[in-house]
Amino acid sequence: MIGRIAGVILHRAADHVLIDVRGVGYIVHVSERTAASLPRVGEAAALYTDLLVREDLLQLFGFPTLLEKEWHRLLTSVQGIGAKASLAILGTLGPEGVGRAIALGDWSAVRKAPGIGPKLAQRVVLELKDKAPQVIAMGGSLTVDVGAVIEDDAPAAAPRKTPAVPRSAAASAEALSALTNLGYGPSEAAAAVAEAAATEPDAATAALIRAALKSLAPKD
Repeated sequence: MIGRIAGVILHRAADHVLIDVRGVGYIVHVSERTAASLPRVGEAAALYTDLLVREDLLQLFGFPTLLEKEWHRLLTSVQGIGAKASLAILGTLGPEGVGRAIALGDWSAVRKAPGIGPKLAQRVVLELKDKAPQVIAMGGSLTVDVGAVIEDDAPAAAPRKTPAVPRSAAASAEALSALTNLGYGPSEAAAAVAEAAATEPDAATAALIRAALKSLAPKD
């Protein structure tokens, strides 16, 4: 299993990138969001990868963070969602947006991805809603730097780090952990945190907890 690719970009396109790794070129399929964030041709890059194996086909799909790769794994577990449909969803919403949409049951947000109809969007939300809290909770630990490491004998290029996941991923994970420790169920806690994060995307952990607790408080 090829889990990570680090090398020099030889070619970029809207949906894939060709990366040279010690003289071997790997075509890695990516979302439009990821493609736009990658360095220029001739510069170093690194992507976490998922290898799709079929009888007549081998394809690599790339992700800038382990968090996004985990969402890809879950999305492709839904019937009707293949690797390219998953990239379309992640490219439209981003990993944090996917987590918020699923936690809130917002299938209309998932439907905005190209090629995703209403029934398929509803199926994604229905099948993954109970799993979303686990991924959101892992967000902090999965938000890791994937700065490219180039071997001495690779083509010369200035190492460049791919963009890290915003700090809000860690804040959401910490807020969710705090709420579950207070006794709230994972699904309701995840929905409250997702709603708070949607309102204040750059909020720190403490602010997310306060906002989520406010939404969870009994209404008169």
